[in-house]
Amino acid sequence: MRYQADPRKAVQKALASALKRCQAAAQEAARLESLYFLLDNAASGETVVGLDEVGRGALAGPLLVAAVVLKPSPRIAGLDDSKKLKASFRQALAVLIREQALAIGFGRIEAAAIDHDGMSASLRSAMLAALDDLAIEPDHIFIDGRPLGLGRGEQCIVQGDSRVASIAAASVVAKVRRDAWMQEADAQYPGYGFAANKGYGSAEHIAAIGQLGLCPIHRRSFTQAFTQERLF
Repeated sequence: MRYQADPRKAVQKALASALKRCQAAAQEAARLESLYFLLDNAASGETVVGLDEVGRGALAGPLLVAAVVLKPSPRIAGLDDSKKLKASFRQALAVLIREQALAIGFGRIEAAAIDHDGMSASLRSAMLAALDDLAIEPDHIFIDGRPLGLGRGEQCIVQGDSRVASIAAASVVAKVRRDAWMQEADAQYPGYGFAANKGYGSAEHIAAIGQLGLCPIHRRSFTQAFTQERLF
């Protein structure tokens, strides 16, 4: 390398910084190629959809599932599991995903239905609703988690939101949409901190339940430990 033997400290520092950037760029390129591997290797003409949910463990608010059909190219730089991304970057990615996706569908299950049907049945219902909301009939259904009997071509992938581009994209758009709803809920039901905790069981949220009781979007089956209220 041209400057490798240069004894000047400033040159060596700049060289080390440049090498570090190159290594990081190469690692990110390899990660992105791996993320798109299943889309790249789908048979010609076959449609691959990725599904992911958000809000499964929340004490309040809806369960939301997104279904996303992506093209193999162009790659969406920085695409990853939504939980690994900063909120501002997640929002920017959601815009790119909506622009580039062939189809996006959503399935939403409210708190009362979750209380009535249970989480397993609600998750399956939300995923089927998201598939029904697509404008495309998929050939392959990739989900992150256990089998749910969603139809032909269903494949469950452990940590799929970090390993499959379409599942990662679903995790991003689902998270951004549900977060926006919870910010609206914060204005409608003040005091619970929904804009910050998004309905999850933070210490402040649990304390607010103790002080204010439950609001209409709380899942009573999830919050019985914090209240004296019986579900039925």
